[in-house]
Amino acid sequence: MVRSRTQKVTGYVVLIVFLILILLPFYWMFITSFKVNTSISEYPPSLFPLHWTLEHYRTAFSSTYHFGTYIRNSVVVAVLTTFFVLMFASMAGFSIARLPIKAKTPMMMGLLMISVFPPIAIIIPLYMMLHEVGWLNSYQALIIPYTAFNLPFAIWILRNFFLQVPGALFEAAKIDGASVFQTFYRVFLPLTTPGLFTAAVFTFVASWTEFFMALVLNTKATWQTIPVGIALFSGEYSVPYGDLFAGSIVSIVPILILVVIFRKWIVSGLTAGAVKG
Repeated sequence: MVRSRTQKVTGYVVLIVFLILILLPFYWMFITSFKVNTSISEYPPSLFPLHWTLEHYRTAFSSTYHFGTYIRNSVVVAVLTTFFVLMFASMAGFSIARLPIKAKTPMMMGLLMISVFPPIAIIIPLYMMLHEVGWLNSYQALIIPYTAFNLPFAIWILRNFFLQVPGALFEAAKIDGASVFQTFYRVFLPLTTPGLFTAAVFTFVASWTEFFMALVLNTKATWQTIPVGIALFSGEYSVPYGDLFAGSIVSIVPILILVVIFRKWIVSGLTAGAVKG
C-alpha cells in the first residue's frame, strides 16, 4: 500500500516537472512579448513584466514586417492544402480499404517510405520544375508539395478508419443499387468523421509550421508564410526579441484553437484508427 502510494506520488512529481519544462519556454515567450525593450535585456530577468506594453504586437503588424501578409499566405496555403489532402486521402483510403485492388501491401509500404522521405532530397529538382512552369513565389508552389508530403500519413489514418466500418454496409449499399462513389460519400465518409478531423488537424499544423520549402520556393516577401517571415525579423546586427516573440505568439494561436476545439476528435481519431489490417 505504501509502495503504491509512493509510486503514485513519484509519478505525479515527474509529470509536473515534465510539464514545467515543456511550458516554461512558451511562458517565457509570452511574457517577453509584453515587456518593454529595456526589461527584455535586464539581468537577472524578471519572471513577470513590471510594465506591460503592446508595442511589439503593433510593430509586428506594421509595414516594417508585413506580418498580416504572412498570416494571409499561411492561412491560404494551410487551408487549401488541408482541403486537397482530405479529398484525395479519403478516396484513396477508402479504395485501399474496401476495393479489390492488387498489391495493397507494397502500396502501403510505398506510402510509408514517402512519408519519411526528407524534403531536402528533392528540393533542387522541385525548384527547377516550378521555375520552368513559372510557379515560384505563388500559392501553388507550396500547396502542391505540401499536399504530396502530407497525403501518405492521411491515407494511413483514413484507411484504418474505413477498415473499422463494417463491411456489411458496403454490401448492403451495393444491393440497394448505390455506386461505389455513392457508397463512399453517403455511407462510409460520415462514419469516419474522427479520422477526418485527425488528418485535417495534423495536415493543417504541418502546413502552418513548415519552414524549409517555404523559404526556398517563395523568396518574395509578398508570398512568404509565417515561419519564414518570423525568421526574417532579425536584422544584421540586432535581434528584436519582443517583436519576434509577439509574432510567434500570434502564430501559435490558431494551433491552440484547433487543439482545444477538436481535442476529443483528435484523441478518438488516433486511438480508434489504431487497428491492424
